Amino acid sequence: MLFLVRMDVNLPVDMPAEEAASIKATEKAYSQELQKDGRWADIWRVVGEYANYSVFDVASNDELHELLSGLPLFPYMDIDVIPLAKHPSSIK
Repeated sequence: MLFLVRMDVNLPVDMPAEEAASIKATEKAYSQELQKDGRWADIWRVVGEYANYSVFDVASNDELHELLSGLPLFPYMDIDVIPLAKHPSSIK
């Protein structure tokens, strides 16, 4: 199942820089493992924002929820999920 996910990150302004850096490093490692195993199929930065659009390829809604809620930045995110279906005009 494919999902388009927008993630907007809203770290507290008073979060210590060292804590933010640690969370971001853990997040990067977690996301790169999901990319390597194919479940996080693509990721794109939103220009000028601390946000991204990502495509996930997972077996179920529950698996997507588990992956997203496992993100170290999850407590600081606003997330929108859009299920995707193949378009009849697609040549792929």
